[in-house]
Amino acid sequence: MVITTAAPPRDEGTALARLRERIERVAPTINRGHLERDRRAVFSREVWEELAGTGLFGSFLPEEVGGQACSLTDLMHVVEHLGYTVRDAGLNFSAATHLASTGFALNGFASPELRRRHLPTIATGAAIGCHAITEPEAGSDVLAMATTGRTDGDHIELNGLKTYVTNGPVADLAVVYVRTSDTPGPLGLSAVLVPRGTPGADFGPALDKSTLRTSPFGRLRLTGCRVPRANVIGAAGTGFLILDRVMTWEILIAFVINVGEMRHRLDRVVKRVETRRQFGRPLAEFQSVRDTVVEMHMATQNARRALHAAGEAVAAGHRATAETAMAKILTSEANIRTAQAAVELFGGEGVLTDTGMEIGVRDALGGPIYSGSNAVQRQKIAKALGL
Repeated sequence: MVITTAAPPRDEGTALARLRERIERVAPTINRGHLERDRRAVFSREVWEELAGTGLFGSFLPEEVGGQACSLTDLMHVVEHLGYTVRDAGLNFSAATHLASTGFALNGFASPELRRRHLPTIATGAAIGCHAITEPEAGSDVLAMATTGRTDGDHIELNGLKTYVTNGPVADLAVVYVRTSDTPGPLGLSAVLVPRGTPGADFGPALDKSTLRTSPFGRLRLTGCRVPRANVIGAAGTGFLILDRVMTWEILIAFVINVGEMRHRLDRVVKRVETRRQFGRPLAEFQSVRDTVVEMHMATQNARRALHAAGEAVAAGHRATAETAMAKILTSEANIRTAQAAVELFGGEGVLTDTGMEIGVRDALGGPIYSGSNAVQRQKIAKALGL
């Protein structure tokens, strides 16, 4: 059986080619011990620093803050390679969150002063970023958030509780979305930068979870938390617009990383069915096995094409809301299906933690939920259809 799972070749500038090479060089170090980190639910600063040393976090940021100013589409190709090369899916997801939640939000919307002060450490990974959106009672209903930001002179005071904050327990900077107006609707929301150590901002410990265990998430409680009004990102009332753009980036980055992980999984499955023998012949000679592998291949390629098409549309200046939503649904559902299929094709070894196959199922479980649930994504598509 011969199946080509590699991404199609593409022309890359020298800087991006070097970035991919640096990721390949550090991958063995990052991959070493990743199953043990998963068992213990450990986020490793040392491993984070290894990845940060490649220059990935500054890749799309301006050169004046230490970045390489690459495009969204170039970044997507690089992080797909990250997913193919690095086996720690939790680390990969934390990296995607850092890139989109804080790097993109500040670079795209913050004042020159906020950019000058914080983008250099975001670019090097010395400061880890997160964003705080979800609330215990609001969930996917962003417009129902109750966390408030009230102007008091030159400061804004924040009060409320955020939860499921990816990177929150280890973050140095949080972009917090709050209600700054009693006016209902999207114009009442704002985005505010809150550094760790700000009085009244309690970054809680990591919550135990079954998926992406090396990517910590937790709660952020804000009680009389006062930050300068200059920490408001963009103009007051533009938080919903910022969040919409940020979540588009998060979907495109996080899920194209999943495509890389799916490609690597498929490569392992192809090798497995070619070499594993049952009833006197290789598994690859059984039609049902071949059908399953082909379905995995098609699901991976369809997800990849959908994501890169959406990324190209966004890079060209289109909102591409429906395209991004469809790509997110396709990829998250394909990731679960292919992970389960891989476990089954590995047989008894598939459920052993040491083979690294069952972790793929667990790490895929959150895909239909995070970055805007698939139910919300379907609503966006329905709206685009005029329903």
